[in-house]
Amino acid sequence: MTDTNTTDQTRKLEFASEAGSARSKWVAGILSVALVAWMGSGYLIPSHDTDAHEETKSREVAPVAVSVRSSVAEQVTHVFSAEGQGQPDRRTPVRSEASALVTSIEVGKGRNLEEGDLIARLSSTDLEARLEQANQELDRAQRDFDNSVTLRSRGVATTDRVTEARADLASARAQVASAEKALENTEIRAPFAGRLDALGINVGEFVQAGTEVGVMLDSDPLTIEIQVPQQSVGSIQEGQPAEVTFVTGERRLGEVIFVGADANTETRTFPAEIRVPNPDHDLPSGLSAQVRIPTGEMRAHFVSPAVLSLDTDGVLGVKTVDARNMVSFLPVKVERAQVDGLWISGLPHKVDIITVGQGFVRDGEVVAPSKSTMTEATEIAAEVSQ
Repeated sequence: MTDTNTTDQTRKLEFASEAGSARSKWVAGILSVALVAWMGSGYLIPSHDTDAHEETKSREVAPVAVSVRSSVAEQVTHVFSAEGQGQPDRRTPVRSEASALVTSIEVGKGRNLEEGDLIARLSSTDLEARLEQANQELDRAQRDFDNSVTLRSRGVATTDRVTEARADLASARAQVASAEKALENTEIRAPFAGRLDALGINVGEFVQAGTEVGVMLDSDPLTIEIQVPQQSVGSIQEGQPAEVTFVTGERRLGEVIFVGADANTETRTFPAEIRVPNPDHDLPSGLSAQVRIPTGEMRAHFVSPAVLSLDTDGVLGVKTVDARNMVSFLPVKVERAQVDGLWISGLPHKVDIITVGQGFVRDGEVVAPSKSTMTEATEIAAEVSQ
């Protein structure tokens, strides 16, 4: 029995050496090759789905539909525009020329005065006494001089005596003139025709000589001060007409009276001044103003702001369509701005500008253009809705 079991175990251990034992290895190898071939078949033999995808990919994309409007350049006036502020022609402090008490105020601040109009009076009692004394001394000196001349003619007085009397007379006259001037200085008067814009004294107040008591403004004409960029200073010259629109809505025609020759080191701009007549003094100084100076004629296109766009470098321009229906981005420069649109330069004399759909197309792309029949307002609304 034991021998029989040992024989069976020996047979089991020697099964691998039988002829049929290698068959499973061949089957496994064939299955592995078949699996690899099946997995690689997708790369070697395209499927029907891949063919359909490639066919769709290679199919030409339909051009984007856009609206275009033909524009023709027009002759327009090139205008330089700048913000400024109105300044009076003269602003002068009114000062007291005497040291005395204020005895009366003749006018209030805000009054328009003529040159020499009385503003205030100072105490003059002491000065009046000084003038009276100086006049008495002048009379005495005049008598002494007359007597010395008479005596010299009679041979009694010498020439030196006459000379001395003449010097005394001149000194007395100077004293009278000085007293009269001091008395005149007790009256504070307007130095020129204009507006008394400030008055800082009161009756009974003591003022020192040289103290500022008020301010006079001469606002006819007004002077509008502006700053001109260095790239525009060559087109602004003295004598050019200028249209000035004040913040109040008032419009006046002025003239350029000054263009600086030295630029501000910080802003690199040049100062300029425009004179605006103001005969009725109805325009106060200090008002903000918009200055427009015509600088020449040029050709430009009038467009809606909605057609402007920026390229990848941030350059401002418009997108146009050429004869091949190809989009072209053309850089432009805004020359004038109006309420209803812009005047731009940099385009050909005649051009088709994309008015609707320019945000969906690129430079060099072929599009399907259609002539626009919309108004400027409708075009703007269409662009905003996109």
